[in-house]
Parts: sequence; C-alpha cells; structure tokens
Amino acid sequence: MNEWLWFPSILITMGLLLLSYRLFGKTGLMMWIAIATIIANIQVTQQVELYSYIFTLGNVVYGSCYLATDILNEKYGKKVARQGVYMGFFSLITTTLLMQYSLLYTPLNDTLAKDMSNSLNLLFGLLPWIALGSLSAYLVSQLFDVFIYSKIRQKTGEKKLWLRTTGSTVLSQLIDTLTFCAIAFHNLPFDIWWQIFITTYLAKFVIAWVATPFMYIAKRIHPTAPSKDLAA
Repeated sequence: MNEWLWFPSILITMGLLLLSYRLFGKTGLMMWIAIATIIANIQVTQQVELYSYIFTLGNVVYGSCYLATDILNEKYGKKVARQGVYMGFFSLITTTLLMQYSLLYTPLNDTLAKDMSNSLNLLFGLLPWIALGSLSAYLVSQLFDVFIYSKIRQKTGEKKLWLRTTGSTVLSQLIDTLTFCAIAFHNLPFDIWWQIFITTYLAKFVIAWVATPFMYIAKRIHPTAPSKDLAA
C-alpha cells in the first residue's frame, strides 16, 4: 500500500510547489521553502516500510525545497536563492525553539488535555542531537546546492538544465544525509547507521530525478505575481 502512495506524493508535492510559484511568483517559492522545512520535520517522526526497507517520511517534502531554491537560482539569481535558504532555516529554528518552549507548560488536569500534550511531546520533543543534525544538515546542504548550481550554470550557460538541477540536488542531498546521520545517529552501531544512511539517500536520489521535469515546467511558468526585483 505504501508503495502506491509514495510516488503520487512526489507528483502532488512538486505540483503544489509549481502552483505556489504560478500564483505568487518569487514570494510563493520563499513561502514554500518555509512551509516545507516545517512540514518535513514533522513528517520525519513517522516511520514506514517501503519495498521491505524502513523509511522516514519527510524526504519528499524536504526534497521539494531543493527544487524551489533551484528555481530561485535559475530565474532570480543565487543571491535570492540564498535568501530562500536563510528564510527556511529561520522558519525551522523558530519552530523548533517555540515548540520546545511550549512543551514546558503543564497541561490541564484533564484526560484530553494530557493526551494532546503527550502527542505534542511525541512530535516536537526532539532529542538535542536530532534537532542539531536537522538544522546543520539543512543549512550546509542548501547553501552548497545554491553554490554548485551556480557553478554548473557558469559552465553550461542556458544549456543542460537537467544537469544543474539534478546534479546539484543529488550532491547536496548526499551532504545533507551525511551531515544529519553523522550528528543525529552518531551513537548507533555502524551497520545500523549505514543502513539508515543508504536507504535515506536512495530515497532522496530518486526524488531528485523525478523532480527534474518539474524544473522544465517551472522555466515556462509566468507567475501571476511577477517579481520586479530580479537579482543577477
């Protein structure tokens, strides 16, 4: 059942990203990055089985952040793309801090209130190493994505859009997965650590390739709310 849900989730997620860009232009991409980073870190708390392997959700939505920054880079320049990265990082760290603070409150002495409080603790009571790994992996890999995308574009010009889109994302996702696993799961036995690393990266690798055609669609989209401050 999960296998039938996973691939459509990629199409739905990338389609919603393009819709956000079509309706709101550059602002829509910035907004998407902020939303996607928060959603991905909530979804990652759910573990599922795909093709006899254990995966965590969130990889699809998180992968859409790379497509959003690539669109920003392609159409508005690396300066604007970096702004998108910083906006996503700010939204992620703000959500983490505010939700951690909210967990300090004592809930009402009521069954429903306690159940809700326990649910919040399960979702947002992140271990320090996992929170640090998530924040570090996001910032390092996203900034690298902006950098390597620009470098590939300098070499290829307007040609080979697929190469700079997929190439930058595949390399960035490798750095993201390595950084997150190295920090968040540093105390696990190596064989378990290695399996988590491989399965997580393979999922991100597939997502990067499936997302590439959406970049070509984005190139042809003329936003309803075009930006007037294009950056070089």
